[in-house]
Amino acid sequence: MLVVEKPVNVPVQEDASGDEDLLSILKNDIKERYNKPGNVYLGLVHRLDRPVGGVMVFAKTSKAASRLSDQIRRNAMEKYYLAISRGSMDSPKARLKDYLVKDRKKNEVYVVGKDHRRGKEAELEYEVKQEESGMCLLEIDLYTGRPHQIRVQLAHQGAPIYGDQKYGGKVNHPGQQIALWSHRLVLSHPVKKEDMTFESMPPDQYPWNVWPEYTNRDM
Repeated sequence: MLVVEKPVNVPVQEDASGDEDLLSILKNDIKERYNKPGNVYLGLVHRLDRPVGGVMVFAKTSKAASRLSDQIRRNAMEKYYLAISRGSMDSPKARLKDYLVKDRKKNEVYVVGKDHRRGKEAELEYEVKQEESGMCLLEIDLYTGRPHQIRVQLAHQGAPIYGDQKYGGKVNHPGQQIALWSHRLVLSHPVKKEDMTFESMPPDQYPWNVWPEYTNRDM
């Protein structure tokens, strides 16, 4: 495995922007660091949206990729996020279950009814950790990994994520960095079968530093 902290605003893999992507950066680093000839294998087993930072795991072998992907399919890999929402949540802790459809042309996701033929189940649990200045700091346990899921489900609750232009344009402004962070991964090592936990803290920047105990002051 290779576990890294993804920088914000770096695409996970090559996209239409042509900007340098994390997968290519890591492959080049492995090639140079270990003086590897030819192409370097690095398996992408999960994704983060481009503006989101935090902890990610990659697979160094196809066998590891298969086993890590299987953990994700079985919801055996626990994925926790920190997010800052605009406004209050209805409950200090709750499980949200919605059905989502993605418009690929617009790259937008919508909440639809349970009976929608293209709707895919999306589920997460959130807990309000702190609340101040019209914002909530949330810890989110993500059960399913739908595109833009956390952003859409929180916006649907009337509490869009700080800085999210796509799903919270009425309360957010251009230039604000989205306050969503991949905080913790709990998984089983694909070979040793040992339970492992990896954590990453958001940078010591606004709005994260409203709650400095939840930030990485070295960033």
